Order: sequence, then C-alpha cells, then structure tokens
Amino acid sequence: QKTSNLKLETMDKSNYSGVTEFILLGLSGSTELQIFYFLFFTMFYVAILLGNFFIVLTVISEPVLHTPMYFLLSNLSFIDVCLSTFATPKMITDFLLEHKSISFNGCMTQIFFLHVFAGGEMLLLVAMAYDRYVAICKPLHYATIMSLHKCAGLVVASWVIGLLHSLSQLAFTVNLPFCGPNEVDSFFCDLPLVIKLACVDTYILEVMMLSDSGLMAMVSFILLLISYTVILVTMKYRSSASMAKARATLTAHITVVTLFFGPCIFIYAWPFSNFPVDKVLSVFYTVFTPLLNPIIYTLRNKEMKSAMQKLRGQLLNSRGLSQFLARRALHN
Repeated sequence: QKTSNLKLETMDKSNYSGVTEFILLGLSGSTELQIFYFLFFTMFYVAILLGNFFIVLTVISEPVLHTPMYFLLSNLSFIDVCLSTFATPKMITDFLLEHKSISFNGCMTQIFFLHVFAGGEMLLLVAMAYDRYVAICKPLHYATIMSLHKCAGLVVASWVIGLLHSLSQLAFTVNLPFCGPNEVDSFFCDLPLVIKLACVDTYILEVMMLSDSGLMAMVSFILLLISYTVILVTMKYRSSASMAKARATLTAHITVVTLFFGPCIFIYAWPFSNFPVDKVLSVFYTVFTPLLNPIIYTLRNKEMKSAMQKLRGQLLNSRGLSQFLARRALHN
C-alpha cells in the first residue's frame, strides 16, 4: 500500500505544473532601446491596421473588385491583421514595463492563435499562387476554374486546416509539466522556446513539432516556388507589356513569400537548437510581413490603387459634408 501511495504521489508531481506565469525577455534589456522600440513598433502596428483594413473596405465597397483575386487579397489582409495582433499589442505595452510576464493560460493562447493565423496564411498564400497560375497559364478557363464560390471554399479550408494544425500543436504542449525555469527569450510565447522549459525530455516533442509545423511550412513553400516558377516560365514566352508588369509583380510576391516562410522554416524546421537570431526572425512574420503584404500585393496594382483613391475621395467628401452640416447646425 505504501508503494502504491508513493507511485500516486510521483504521478501527481509529474503531472503538476508549478509555473503560473512566464517571463518574456523581449527584444532588448536596454531602457533607451525600449523607448525606441515602443515608438517604432507602435507606428508599424498602426500602419498595419490602417493599411489592411482600408484594403478590406476597398474590396468590399468597390463592385469592380468583386473578383476571385481581390477576394483572396482581402482575406490575406484580414489574416495579416490577426497575425500581427496576437502578440504585437502586448509587445508594445511590455516595452513600458519593467516586469514583462504572461500567465500560463495567456501563453498557451498565444501559441494557439499564432498557429491558427500562421497556418491559415500559409495555405491562403498557396491558394493565391494557384489563382495566379490559372489566370496566367489557363486564361480561357479562368472563369470556370476560379469562381467566387470556389475561392470561399479555399478560404474556409485554410482557416479549418490552420485550426486543426494549431490544436495538434497545443494538444501536446498544454499538459506538459513546467516546474522550473520560466524565462522565454522572445517577445511572445513561441512554441520551440516554451517546450524547452518543460521538466521532461522534449526530444520526441521537438520531432513532432518538426513533422508538423516544419513540414507544413516546407511543403507550402515548395508548392509556392513550383507554382511561381511555372508562371515565370510561361510568361517568358510572352513578350507583351502586361506580361512584363506581371513578371515584376510576381518577383515582388516571391520576395514577400520568402520573408514570411524563411523565418518560419528556420525556427520550426530546426527546433533542436536555439539561436539568438530567432527572436529577430519572429519579428519578420509577425510585424514586417503583415505590413509588406498590402504594399506588395495591392498597392502595386493600378486597379486597386484607383479604387482606393476613389474610396478615399468619397470618405473625405462625406466627412467634409458632415463637418459642414455640423458647423451650420451650430451656427443656427
């Protein structure tokens, strides 16, 4: 009986997580840099919100943009807002705090939303590449292959797969025993850094993470490179001016895709070693890429720019009219 009781106590201790919060070390410990980072990332985050929401509003309000390509672009802008919001506001406020901490539940929540949004964006980028492939390589069949109904299905599929991917990551993380060190060398709870703090051998967990997140990022990136390569080869034999513009746009697309997938692959495909540059790479796909996406994918597009200028003019005119009516009512 004593032996059985001892075993039960041991099991209880092994299942017990003594850590109630994690300490986020952030990007830098320098006070001067903290103030600079606060101003810098606040401006970046505001630009992300304004730019992406304005794109979504433009696509919704302009009937000319109710096409599969712009439908996917508006969804990319929305998911970029989500991807930048799961951790950036807390990072900004932490720059003003001396004690940078996050609760255990808050940490697990960050991991959950990171993988939902990042996984969803990976698949959405693949869907967008497929849309461009059909538009350029099979233009006569584009209307039948890429309908708004099919695009809606692709968007729903990207969210569902992102959710399932995130749940698979969280399933083996939330029940880990954390009983010792609780410092995360980043500005948010990144999965490779958190599981290393567990009081168990994490080799098997890292292999699972490699086969899940790392493989998902690698496969998506390879599919994107193949699709863009096929598109560029197809355009090589077409010398029209429109093809030259499309080629320049696709080159910019590839640049953004590389900036998003490069850090993800580096961090999640090699989880066995922790490099100091990891936290810097995390900034790329959580802050920089959500700002670059609207610039590369939409602001370089003449049709999109004209629609945005039209909407901006309408907003300014409506605001000017409301201000005029308000002044007139006040005068009366």
